[in-house]
Amino acid sequence: MSNPRIIHVELDEQTILWRNADIEQERRIAIFDLIEDNFFKPLKDYPDGYAGPFRLSLAVYEGRLAITIAREDSTHLETLVLGLGRFRRPIREYFAICDSYYQAIRKATAQEIETIDMARRGVHNEAAELLVERLQEKIEIDFPTARRLFTLICVLHIKG
Repeated sequence: MSNPRIIHVELDEQTILWRNADIEQERRIAIFDLIEDNFFKPLKDYPDGYAGPFRLSLAVYEGRLAITIAREDSTHLETLVLGLGRFRRPIREYFAICDSYYQAIRKATAQEIETIDMARRGVHNEAAELLVERLQEKIEIDFPTARRLFTLICVLHIKG
């Protein structure tokens, strides 16, 4: 029986060099929301027809995202490697706008916060569309899943 969804996400703790309370909250929310509602369907046919649910492990090595996919029982299925060169600009923009957003929350007007949040969502949406495009021949994912995965990719890029 097919169950194309993620049931567990783990981030490589050695990849995450630094985080603050805001970033930790973003990570927790992204993982919680991802587990609650997602569509994740690897396009590779596994030998026994396994079609989910899946456990993911995400790590960044030398500018590449490693997505390790495992069965519900943690048995390894495959590791996909995705070059992140095209994500450098969206990640940089997302960090910059998030910094502005976190500062605005503390001292800006509601209208200023809303303007920054709209810009943040725009960058996030563009990056999610890029992620869907980059994975299209390997994994079928829906847009909300791509948004949450992009958030987690950003967490893996925080340098402090």
